[in-house]
Amino acid sequence: MPWQDLRAAFTERGWLDLTHNRREFEVAGLHVAAAGVDDPHIDRDRYDTIAGPASPVANLRLGLTHSPEPRVLDRFAADGYQLVMAGHTHGGQLCLPFYGALVTNCGLDRSRAKGASQWGPNMRLHVSAGIGTSPFAPVRFSCRPEATLLTLIASPMGGRDSSTNLGRSQPSVSVR
Repeated sequence: MPWQDLRAAFTERGWLDLTHNRREFEVAGLHVAAAGVDDPHIDRDRYDTIAGPASPVANLRLGLTHSPEPRVLDRFAADGYQLVMAGHTHGGQLCLPFYGALVTNCGLDRSRAKGASQWGPNMRLHVSAGIGTSPFAPVRFSCRPEATLLTLIASPMGGRDSSTNLGRSQPSVSVR
């Protein structure tokens, strides 16, 4: 896939490329701090280029990575990110009914091959199963392709419900 051309086309049209970058911006009056790294599964991440505490005044501190490798997730969590979004696993791609994903193709445990989960005490992780397949196994079994739509909801509660609330400051943002 000509990903460099795709990246250039998106960037020309206003897409914010967070590969090894940190940015802050406003969405609907809320302050968002976001940072991202390239694919850690093939050692293309350079977390040190974005390392350091996420903005403490941000209503949402968002991390992005292609592969949800635990060493990178731990660093996002240590830097105060509240939500990290990833892909790479294809949801396990080959799944068995009542068992789930056979593998994740990364350091993540099988139970987190897709969907939302808690990573440490203060960070949520969302792994999208995506729509693709691996060139080594160009099929899916019991693992539907997906394009995920996350709805982030501003909440004045400021972290009282730790199971869904992403924030610690007022107002915070929750994922549903």
